[in-house]
This record gives sequence, structure tokens and C-alpha cells, in this order.
Amino acid sequence: MQTPVEQTSFTRDALGRYNCFTWQEAMDSTRRADARPFDVIVIGGGSFGSIFAQHFFNQDQTHTHRILVLDGGSFLLPEHTQNLPMMGITAPGPVSSDPGFLREVVWGLPWVSNVFMGFPGLAYCLGGRSVFWGGWSPQLLDAEMPRTRWPDTVVSDLNSRYFREAALQIGATETNDFIFGHLHDALRQQLFEALDKKQITGAIPLADLPGHLDNVPKGKENLFKLEAPLAVQGQPPRSGFFPINKFSAVPLLMDAARSAWAETVQGLPYGTIGDTVRQRLMVVPNIRVSKLGTINIGGALRVNAVYVRNSETGEDLGVLPVPIEGAVLIALGTIESTRLALLSFGDVPKFAYERIGTNLMAHLRSNISFRIPRKALNFLNPAIEDLQESALFLKGRHKYGDGTFGYFHLQITASGGGGGLGNNSDSELFQKIPDIDFQQHFASADPLHVVITIRAIGQMRSDNVASRVTLATDKPLDEAGMPRAFVAIADARAKDPQPGDTSQTIDDRALWNTMDQAAADVMTAFANGQPFEVLMNSRDGMGTTHHEAGTLWMGNSATDSVTNEDAQFKEVDNAYVAGPALFPTIGSPNPMLTGTALARRTAERLLEKMPHFRAPKLGDDPSEKEFKYLFDGTEAMFNQWQLAGFSGGGPGTFMLEDGAMIAYPNAPHSILFYTPKSFSNFILRLQFRLSAPNDNSGVFVRFRYPLQQWPDLDSPNPLPNRAEIAVRTGFEVQIDDFAAPDDLDKHRTGAIYDIEIGAGLGQQGYNRPAARQVGVWNDYEIEVKDDTYTVRLGPPATTTTTFTNTDPMRGKPASAQSASGYVGVQAHTGLVAFRNIRIREL
Repeated sequence: MQTPVEQTSFTRDALGRYNCFTWQEAMDSTRRADARPFDVIVIGGGSFGSIFAQHFFNQDQTHTHRILVLDGGSFLLPEHTQNLPMMGITAPGPVSSDPGFLREVVWGLPWVSNVFMGFPGLAYCLGGRSVFWGGWSPQLLDAEMPRTRWPDTVVSDLNSRYFREAALQIGATETNDFIFGHLHDALRQQLFEALDKKQITGAIPLADLPGHLDNVPKGKENLFKLEAPLAVQGQPPRSGFFPINKFSAVPLLMDAARSAWAETVQGLPYGTIGDTVRQRLMVVPNIRVSKLGTINIGGALRVNAVYVRNSETGEDLGVLPVPIEGAVLIALGTIESTRLALLSFGDVPKFAYERIGTNLMAHLRSNISFRIPRKALNFLNPAIEDLQESALFLKGRHKYGDGTFGYFHLQITASGGGGGLGNNSDSELFQKIPDIDFQQHFASADPLHVVITIRAIGQMRSDNVASRVTLATDKPLDEAGMPRAFVAIADARAKDPQPGDTSQTIDDRALWNTMDQAAADVMTAFANGQPFEVLMNSRDGMGTTHHEAGTLWMGNSATDSVTNEDAQFKEVDNAYVAGPALFPTIGSPNPMLTGTALARRTAERLLEKMPHFRAPKLGDDPSEKEFKYLFDGTEAMFNQWQLAGFSGGGPGTFMLEDGAMIAYPNAPHSILFYTPKSFSNFILRLQFRLSAPNDNSGVFVRFRYPLQQWPDLDSPNPLPNRAEIAVRTGFEVQIDDFAAPDDLDKHRTGAIYDIEIGAGLGQQGYNRPAARQVGVWNDYEIEVKDDTYTVRLGPPATTTTTFTNTDPMRGKPASAQSASGYVGVQAHTGLVAFRNIRIREL
């Protein structure tokens, strides 16, 4: 939380306030002397922008980058609308033009189109369409990703890792955790037998399809390929984990935003307000990006500016600079992402600019709903009255005239008598029902009939010249004074070729006919010779599926696509895309699974490209051969260090930034110590960096475990600052060129702190080094053997002190006292940084 939670007339907005920032707060976090700029800017906090941001944040193990997510809408819901009881917020139907206001609270249509009753528009809210989508998540078949169109490396990566990871993330690897029962089993078996008898037009033999579910009973692999691949999880994946219900991207973004905030207060007293300068990820809603500015560097275009407005007030908020090594990800949905590219990248070569917006695809969709008597189902026991629900999936294909194939699938849902809500079999398929009376009504509805709905979805062919996105330069400008997108899409609904039809449109029409015949065949198979009633039979308008795709597609070579295999614009070095705009072909599946997989892959590819700290491999240097890392710059190793200061946390703390531990002191001092192990004789090597000439810190060695009480130190009362344990029982190798508070060398960099200098017993032989430069990494080597301490400072390595300990109460090795021999670093004055901490035991 940054400022007090806002109170509306009805609601206390804790969710919005705890997860989002204002534009001013985000900009203020970049202006302090110790601030870092946002170097990863995500434009669009919808489905795939949120997935990308969350994955990039979590994969940035050295905490090198700052991520800013900008979205044109507000924080609406914390999860999918169907995970909440009866919200009444749904996706609206399609319209032919922008009505000039948001429908169903958040839905707008920011483009114009040639399609009457066409595109429904965008959901202006965090999570975007993922808050409303249907949940069907089939995986693209290999045949739906032809290598003539899809880059080989992309297909290979998707199949080897990312499809699986995406399915796990959205919950599509299990279906029977919430869809099961007698009706489901009966329908599945009846469909299976119809397929076995080859009664379904265009159906792909189940043996030719890959499995998509975990935990399939042995011997029933083909039968379970009919299970619906739904992104709904009804039980936890393991004990103690919460089920995620129907997937949306909002919880992912919330988790990343709150984790970023938690890092800023780690180790500080409870209730501390986080320092936004240190926050690695910030989400700013209600921000409209009108254009990206570019600069030519060495013959290559780079985005160097993001022009922003307040999407609610229209206020011009100015320009957000993009660092020279920063990157921008466009994740606004296919049409708006394309518009932003057309508005921003006019300086790319003409041939490249003219490709932007072509290859527009959507899905062909039909719907059949019908009612059959329950006695039509051969495998349903007549004594069972509660008919429950079912969801099944069938994959099919159509052979085009050139011998290639197009793909479709059938999404089949069923319930007994309409599930208590009329004749809509899937109206309550995913919705939570908190009312026990309503559940009882649902269970007892019309036990004599079953209502079945088949939604058929098929692919459009790619590269149809009649389908593309351009700028509507002849139409009124939008509220930011920019041209809207114009969306032209070939209409395949007509039975006969129309003027302007291309071969692709004719093929689409033929596939649609095959798909509809397959649905009719399934209806016949379920009716099983019994009379049935058709309740609805229709084809949806073009572009009504929310599945627009393809206009910024990936490709193999410089001339066959808009983006490369890493989702980067080929002519703009630091601009990337997330979402189905990347798809070279659409196939029949809902784009969520593929879009999720690609967003995760893009996050990892971009992170690898961008500058970030990489710890040297110790084996590459013969002098480091026997050393091991205590801290290599990663989050995993940083978490092995623990803070010792005042009880309750604080006063100072450390953060992981760009592979380094950064001290954030708040006097008096605290220490961060390595917890897995203590040491006896060793050589400790590390690097440190000053943020100012008067910085004061140190490296502590051979001290007792500070988080337990010690009778000789904590009597009669426990020490309030546990860092004092390190001071009293170990030795500090000092970092302070000013030798505070008295300018004595025993308090200066390279000395053992407060040990008198001289040649006598218990004194140190100190050689004053040159002052350290601000912002430069320095090497420390601390050798401890028996009671002798040797300190070397570099580069180049020079011995600064030697010292033999004569105090029996300090500096005990682990071999003499198991709870002694710990090492740590200090937060005292200034933002001192430490990295590359490694040790060799002697």
C-alpha cells in the first residue's frame, strides 16, 4: 500500500489501491538520486500483457529490471467473473460501430469495420478479455503450425516446454476435477462409439490425436481425448494449494505487484510503507498510449519514447522516456496493437510497413442447441434422476482443393433439462452457485430430457488480401487526435462466392460447411434414432469470437513476416508483441493457451537479451577452482541470507538489485548474514561498491549465530539489536574511507575495525590503501586461518592488514563452537552494494 485506501459511495477500494499506482507515483519513483528507470514497459495489462509481466518479473532472478504496466482501463475484478456469484458483468454482443460509450461497464469498440454486427471490442480493465472468456483451451496440433509459416524454433519450444507450462498455469491439464458423473460418462461413451463407426464428418481419428490431460486411466487414453480442455481447476494441484477455478490473468498480475511491494519492506518493521523507488513492478491503470517515438541508432530503429494520456480525462500526461537498453512490449489485443504499430513505425522500410496489419484472421463459429429424451443415451442408467453436466471436445479437419487441410473443433456441453435455467446447457457450466436452494433446483430439473449445445469453431485461412487492419484516415479521429483502426475482414457466411472473394474465402466457406455437417452428425449420434427438438441453429458473424489474430505474425526470414521468432519487430530493435497478433496461422483453438505459452517464452527470450548481471563461473578461473558461491546474484541465494537487527525487523535492510545486495541503512546498523552454514578456516572473496565517498559498511567474519540468546551477552536483558552479536563475537573488515568518527586508520577501509595498529600482541599491521572511487566495484579477499586474519583489497590485490587474534571470546571457528563462524555484511551508512560472494574452506 502506498497511500490510504480510497472510499467510494459503496466500496472500500483495497484491491485497486494495494495493486495499482497513479501515473504521478510511478514517475516520482524514477526521479530520486538512487532511482532506476523503468526499462521494460508493457503496454496493455490485459490477458497476455499481465502474463508476460508476471513471468518476466519472476524470471528476473537478479532483480535487474523495473517493469511498468500501463492499461487503458481500471482495476475491475480480482479474478474471472464466473468465479464470483452472479455479478451480471458479461461480454456484450457485437456491434457494427462504436456506440460512443462503454458497454457492460468496461467494453468499448475503438475501431471501425466493414463487418455489420462484427467485432465486440475490447474489455478496458486489468486482465482484459481473460476476465470474461469461456475457458476452452485446446492445444494447436503440429499440423496447425505448418513450418512453412511458423518458425521452427518457436514450434519446437512450444511443444517441448511452453504449451505444457501454459496448460499447467491456466489449469487445463485436468478436467475431471469438476466435470464428471453419469451424464458425462454416458455422452462421452456414445460419442466415442459414433467416432469408432466413422459417423462424424471430418472427425480426426482419436488415435491420431495427442493426449492433453494428466492422470488418464490406463487403457482409456483415446476415450479421454474427448474430455474438454477447460481452463478451470476445481481442486488444488497438491495438498495445501488453493484451486484457481476459471483462469484469468488478473491474479497473476496482482501476485507480481504485491510481491514487488513486499520486497521493498522485507526485514522492516510491520506496517512500514514501501519505498516505491525500490519497487520492481508497478501497474498504472487508466493510461492511454497514443504513440511510440523512435530514434535511429547506427541504422537501427529503437523506441525511445512512449506518449501517454489519461484515458478517463483525456489529459496529456507527456512522454515516458525509454532507456537506451530498455524494451517495450505491445499487448493491446490484435487490432489495437496493430494500430499502435501503424501509428508509430512509419520510419521502417516501406515493404515492412505495408506488411503490418495484413494476415488478419478470426474464427468461423456456429451454434446448435437441441434437446433429446434421456432414453436416447444408451449408457445412462434410467434410475439416475440427477443428470448433472457434461463437457466434451471433438477435433475435425477439412481437405481443401489444393490437398492441404483446415481444422475445426466442436465444443459440446450438456445438462439435464437445461440445468434449471431454461434451454441453455452451459449457462451454469462454470458459474459458482452459493445458494443451496438453487443447487437443489438445478439437480431436479426435468429428469426426462437432456439439452446439448454444440459450438463449432473453425480456422480461417491465412494471407487473405481481403482481411487486414489499416488506419481509418478518412474517418473522424479518436479522442487523442489519432486515426482509429479500420478492420476489413472477408465474410465467409455467404453460400456463394461474392465480389472480391479470394480462394481463401472460398476455402473458409467450404470448411464451415464441413464443420456444420460434423455438428449435425454429432446431434444425430446423440439423438440415437429418438425424436429431438432443435432449439437454436445459427452461424455467428465474422469477428464475433474475440479471437482476432495474425496481423503482426512471426516468421522465419526477413521478408515473410512482421516479427521474428522472439516476437520482436524485425525493423525495431526493442519493440515486442504479446498475444494472438503473433500467430502466423490461427488453427481452431481458442488463442489463450498459445498466447500464454508465447508470452512466457517472449519474457524469457527478452530477459536473456537484455543486460543483466551474470556471476562468473568459478571453474573458468584456476584460482577460483575450489571456491563456491555464497551469493551469486540470484534471488535463490539472496534468500539464504537473513537480517539481524532490532527485534521486529529493521532498522536497516538489504535489497537484491541487479545481482547485488544493496544496503538500505537506517541507523543504528544491521547485518545480513549467510544462514546455511558457518565456517572455520577459509578465504572469503567478494566485491563491494560505494554510492558516496562517506559510505560506511563492513564485512563481518567468525561471529556467533545472532538470532539466538547468549548468556554472556544477553544477561540480564537481551540485546535489542542482534547485530551487536556480530560486533562482540566476530571481527569486522571495515569499509569507510573517512574512518568515522575520528579519522583513525583502525576505522578505515581495509582494517579490522577498532583493532589497534602496531606490531604488538593483538595489534594489526595496517597499510592504508588509496581511497575507493564511487560507483566502482572493489575486490575484497579475507583470509582467516586459525587465529590469523589477512585482508587484501583490489584491484590490484594489495594486503591492507594482518592480525592475530588473542581474545578467546571472539572469532571462534565453527570447529570450536558450532554456533560460531558465521559471515555477514553490514548496513550502516550509504547504499553500499555487495556481490560475487564466494568462499574456499581451508
